[in-house]
Amino acid sequence: MDFAQYFSENHSAVLFVIAAISLAVELTIIGLSGPLLFFALACFTTAFLSHFGVVNSWESETLSVGLLMVFFAAILWKPLQAFQNSGGGPDTSSDMIGQQVACTQEITQTSGNIRYSGIQWNARLAPSGQNSGIAVGEVCVIAGVDGNVMLVQAIQDTGNTR
Repeated sequence: MDFAQYFSENHSAVLFVIAAISLAVELTIIGLSGPLLFFALACFTTAFLSHFGVVNSWESETLSVGLLMVFFAAILWKPLQAFQNSGGGPDTSSDMIGQQVACTQEITQTSGNIRYSGIQWNARLAPSGQNSGIAVGEVCVIAGVDGNVMLVQAIQDTGNTR
């Protein structure tokens, strides 16, 4: 028996393979963003329904995949969005954190610049800082990193006296 004949007689096997491939691509390449996850869950559920004879034609299986995909999207969209947006907290892994640096452009809640290791860095005030701004020439401390922006605090906000 060849593969084509086997898959034409066993729709559930085709759906299980499609579900597995979709889930693998979702988890390894896309990164749990949703669309292929919903499709994989719908294919997997439809494969079970097909295996037990609840749906028994390609037309009903296609309809089932479509309806189940919408169902899973409606049920899982908000929890997945909350999971993705939960973040991991501030980045504390950088070796720049704790370093004292000079302010080269006034630092506010939204913008500013510092000079560290001979490089101009974008900076803004760390959310935990009590200061409303840091003037040019003042020394501040790097409190965190947000992408390529340094989160800084005035020295009196940190309690450091180095």
